[in-house]
Amino acid sequence: QVRLVESGGGLVQAGGSLRLSCAASGIMFSNNAMGWYRQAPGNQREFVATMTSGGNTNYTDSVKGRFTISRDNPKNTVYLQMNSLKPSDTAVYYCNAKNVYRNGYAIEYWGKGTLVTVSS
Repeated sequence: QVRLVESGGGLVQAGGSLRLSCAASGIMFSNNAMGWYRQAPGNQREFVATMTSGGNTNYTDSVKGRFTISRDNPKNTVYLQMNSLKPSDTAVYYCNAKNVYRNGYAIEYWGKGTLVTVSS
């Protein structure tokens, strides 16, 4: 079965740092684009960062220069290094995996999330 398990969330003061991890199993990790999304209470889930299987990255404007997505294919793990955290970063962070097959069919999986709380 496919599993995406996030870890590394917690409580941190504004200006601090956290590194989130997402361990994947049941997928061909190196063939998947990986991403991070977040959802704050009362808000829609929003895109944070993605990395393609080829290593190309994309970030939402609010985290550019502060967050870095990376992946370790032999460990089947994707990371999100979060620096200079702000209270507005408080949210549940979700790991996403997406595989686009040769015929154009795409399939996605989601983790259950890890909570990040940034205090003032």
